Amino acid sequence: MQRFSYRAKDKKGQSRTGVVEARDQKEAVSLLREKNLFIIHMGRATSGSLSGFSNYFNRISFNDIVNLTRQLSTMITAGLTLSEALSILRMQVKNPSLVLVISQIQEDVQGGKSFSDSIEKYPQHFSPIYRALVRAGEASGKLDEVLERLSENLEKAREFRSKTRGAFIYPTIILVGMVIVMFIMMTFVVPRLTTIYQDFGVELPTPTVILIAISTFLSNFWYLVIGGIILLIVLFRRWKKTPVGQRVWDKFLLGLPILGNLIKEATLVEVTRTLSILVGAGIPILEAISISRGAVANVHYQDSLAEIEIKVEKGFSLGNLFSDNPLFPPILGMMVVVGEQTGKLDDSLFKLSRYFESETENAVKALTTLMEPLIMVILGVGVGFLVLAVLMPIYSLTSQF
Repeated sequence: MQRFSYRAKDKKGQSRTGVVEARDQKEAVSLLREKNLFIIHMGRATSGSLSGFSNYFNRISFNDIVNLTRQLSTMITAGLTLSEALSILRMQVKNPSLVLVISQIQEDVQGGKSFSDSIEKYPQHFSPIYRALVRAGEASGKLDEVLERLSENLEKAREFRSKTRGAFIYPTIILVGMVIVMFIMMTFVVPRLTTIYQDFGVELPTPTVILIAISTFLSNFWYLVIGGIILLIVLFRRWKKTPVGQRVWDKFLLGLPILGNLIKEATLVEVTRTLSILVGAGIPILEAISISRGAVANVHYQDSLAEIEIKVEKGFSLGNLFSDNPLFPPILGMMVVVGEQTGKLDDSLFKLSRYFESETENAVKALTTLMEPLIMVILGVGVGFLVLAVLMPIYSLTSQF
């Protein structure tokens, strides 16, 4: 099958763009004519390295989906039909990749497909949570309410990600800057000082000998160092993708003093937020747990949720199962039990998600508070050693006169 991009007009004279798959261009034209489209232009969809380079910069981001959902929710709540809302979005959106996706979804909707069936074709852009909620909204006839709640959830998730990632920007810049400065010193500055020391014939102290040895190795074999680092990163990433590697690495992360606590709190945010919005939309609890499992990155939490799902199917209380699992804090189990007893499980889960968000922010602050002095200590030790190794030969030289 080949892919053909096209620009056409429908019966109402509205412009339509998209991509169609067919064995050849003749079949592609026939497929579009069956949809009552008048073709203005058609060509084979670009492929190859140039297309990949273009797709990298035009890829559909999480922010694109958040904005799309908010705008779609606003227009449908205002009384527009889904097809009309998609048509307006298609004209407003700047990202070419997103325009194609919206165009194809609009074609499916106008062809009689449901919105949930249309977005099922794009799992890389619309998460299982998103697709399940849209399906539930269409089934209940409350798509506008579901999209409103979904957009609020996505906006909170975006804000949460922004806060979490933003806290690590400063330490990362400091570390990267430190590595760059040290590399420049070792490959350019120290070799010149070495030549000066050799010209004077002064006996070099141990710190200076070590510094010169490191500098000489980096100057002569820098490509081996960079290649070795890249190779180690590639091998590590491949190992981490294996079942054994993923389990070992995830367990190691959870066991770290402060970072492990941050990962736990962030995971609890994902679990409670996802369950809250799914249960609130009327999705059965078993399906909600299954979808929540897919939203969690840590394999040990995935296993725990899988076990909980099996036991809930057998009739066990969700709250008691959370309480009995060591990966989940007691407050989670107690609040879920209260939600089950009062019939307000989604409300209890929502409150829990807000609580764990607050705990995650505290964990981020604790980690950054620890990292800043730690970085300064490492930086101080490195600079101190460098200064000592450079100045000691000069001091020895001046003491001879």
